[in-house]
Amino acid sequence: MPNNQKQYLWWQDGIIYQIYPRSFQDTNGDGIGDLRGIINRLDHLKWLGIKAVWISPIYPSPMADFGYDISDYTGIWPVFGNMADFDELLQEVHKAGMKLILDLVPNHSSDEHPWFLESRSSRDNPKRDWYIWKDAKPDGSPPNNWLSVFGGSAWEWDEKTKQYYYHAFLVKQPDLNWRNPEVEKAMHDIMRFWLDKGVDGFRVDAMWHMVKDAQWRDNPRNPEYKDYMATYEQLLPVYSTDQPEMHDIVARMRQVLDQYDERLMIAEIYLPVHKLVAYYGTHQKEAHLPFNFMLISLPWDSRLIAAGIDEYEGALPTGDWPNWVIGNHDQPRITSRVGQGQAGIAAMLLLTLRGTPTIYYGDEIGMRDVPIPPEEVRDPQGFNMPGKNLSRDPERTPMQWDDSTNAGFTKGEPWLRIDRSYVRRNVQAQRGDNHSPLVLFKKLITLRQQEQSLCTGAYRPVYSDHQMIAYIRQAEGQPAFLIVLNLTHRPCYFTPPIHFTGVIVIDTLPEQEQVSVKDKIELFGDEGMVVKLDHWESVSPTSK
Repeated sequence: MPNNQKQYLWWQDGIIYQIYPRSFQDTNGDGIGDLRGIINRLDHLKWLGIKAVWISPIYPSPMADFGYDISDYTGIWPVFGNMADFDELLQEVHKAGMKLILDLVPNHSSDEHPWFLESRSSRDNPKRDWYIWKDAKPDGSPPNNWLSVFGGSAWEWDEKTKQYYYHAFLVKQPDLNWRNPEVEKAMHDIMRFWLDKGVDGFRVDAMWHMVKDAQWRDNPRNPEYKDYMATYEQLLPVYSTDQPEMHDIVARMRQVLDQYDERLMIAEIYLPVHKLVAYYGTHQKEAHLPFNFMLISLPWDSRLIAAGIDEYEGALPTGDWPNWVIGNHDQPRITSRVGQGQAGIAAMLLLTLRGTPTIYYGDEIGMRDVPIPPEEVRDPQGFNMPGKNLSRDPERTPMQWDDSTNAGFTKGEPWLRIDRSYVRRNVQAQRGDNHSPLVLFKKLITLRQQEQSLCTGAYRPVYSDHQMIAYIRQAEGQPAFLIVLNLTHRPCYFTPPIHFTGVIVIDTLPEQEQVSVKDKIELFGDEGMVVKLDHWESVSPTSK
């Protein structure tokens, strides 16, 4: 990064990379990725230009939801390794000039966690109120109509103590009661345990679920529900999520982080923009980065995406830092959502918008969702709602490193099958191919790190229509960059409301790079470009 007057924090001028540890690299032949595998592959992340590594849960767990059902918040699942392996990973990440972010899962634990075993043992156990227990209605039915994200009622009857307990997700994932100060204190202590070790922050799972309506009112029906949707979406979760009390809880979590230097809190929140930005808090006192999933949730339509970007930019409170995501372990991969040609456009969009980008492992080589036969499905979301194609296994398949057996991921039997195309779609093959997704990612990241305008500069919309989006990024006193993206497979023609001259520095069609352009541009289908401008000036109001 060039010198600049304003100092940015590492999560503002860096790139975050999500690792799903089961699928990154196996070192002991059991077919499941492990911590030593991550250590062995840090060179790839360093070469790519990653600033921070976010690792999905690595704690002891019965693995009902693959680690999001935690039985010990301060340990390591033995299949992944041990605490010595973790300490070495943390040391090696820092030695490589990167940061390490852990998943924190405060909304629920495993039903095998000692806290819940105590809570379930009797109604008068001191930890009874650490979880959410309610009496049945007079007819024996659950306390209200709330549904589980993974299908069915969110209430489970406990025969021994004659009450229902609440689980927003699996039956084996009872929700903690965040209205109990003892629960909050215990979770703060867990945060401090990892922060004291030197962890650089947390991605907080399911944050908007953590507090529920104090009156336990029924959720209203969703008038937009369709049969193909998850059964959870039959209701609008207005009382079971995003309650006002949540903001004080997040602010207190932030206070724990602020006792340490430059520690980050990312919040997983699936909410509309105007509700999402509230989780930054007043005067930046809540989450540093409430995850913005707009590029995942919006249809791949240039007009909708251009409007969405403007809405988000306009809604951000002054001083708060934006962020963008195109993939994660819960959503179909970007290549499968928009196609291989448009996946390059998505990468260019992600890495040139204002704000912190998060890359999901494998997206840099264009990994696709892999069809998993019914008899091999592992994901409980797929089990519990069969016939809806909702399993998350397809986007969690092992990383494709090279063309050796099992793509270089394992010498054993991989826990999920690997894409048959791995012999040509892998890191090793793509590093030397100037037309590959990996080289495009590398070019974009390198340019972003070299140019302050692309890293932290202002965002200015220039033009959008039914095919394209164009915008300018520029930091004060620095060269401007024009980004033009064709979000369709057909040619389009850019004659913007600006006069400009410049040179194409990155193009999804590398043959176009270093070509000079002036005032208008013709784009092929699936083409996007970054133009370093020599000069530009407006000639009419922005057209949207």
